[in-house]
Amino acid sequence: MARHTKEEALATRHRLLDAAELLFQAQGVSQTSLHQIAQQAGATRGAIYWHFKDKADLFNAMMERVKLPLEAALQKSVAADQEPLAAVERMLVAALELMTTDPQMRRVFEVATHKVEYTQDMQSVQLRHLASRDACVADFEKALRIAARRRHVRLAIPAAAAAQGLHALISGLIQNWLLDPGAFELVEAGRQSFGVYVAGLGFERPLAAKRAELGDNHGLPASAEATLSLYFNG
Repeated sequence: MARHTKEEALATRHRLLDAAELLFQAQGVSQTSLHQIAQQAGATRGAIYWHFKDKADLFNAMMERVKLPLEAALQKSVAADQEPLAAVERMLVAALELMTTDPQMRRVFEVATHKVEYTQDMQSVQLRHLASRDACVADFEKALRIAARRRHVRLAIPAAAAAQGLHALISGLIQNWLLDPGAFELVEAGRQSFGVYVAGLGFERPLAAKRAELGDNHGLPASAEATLSLYFNG
């Protein structure tokens, strides 16, 4: 009986998250109440507060639910012996491919990118976004430094600034594609833009074709799969 109750509770939680995704996408986060979400899910107001303490908590749970399959796809895309920027490139492509093929992923990213306002009651969501961005940029910076050292490349601009620019490039592509998915092919644009960007930094050839060099076993930071996906989780 206890197992049955636990399964029912989990099913209710997923219905609430499904309803939140749809209403947030249609109405925006600020214009959607917890009561509306409960009604859409066929649940009581008490049920929604049993699972989530407030709207920000529900929003973060919605993002967490799509983070897991995204992380799995990113981890699968990266070979253990790749150099760091080649790994970043493969992770980027894997994430963009998932976004264009998975309706739920696309819906949640659209909400996180274009349908949420950082009002006082959503402060925890904003703080999560900022922390995720900072972690992702830090991983990009480390990857750039390691790749430059391995290839004896003197970067055209400081690694910290290059990492910020790379993050802005990726996030800008995603945001613009979500505004108008028919405007361009996201995966190809991401792949080409990444290649042009790192070439401008001083790297000579496509990173995906470059294997890790002997004598340096420090590759992409261990947390990179998680931090890159956390950025996409808003």
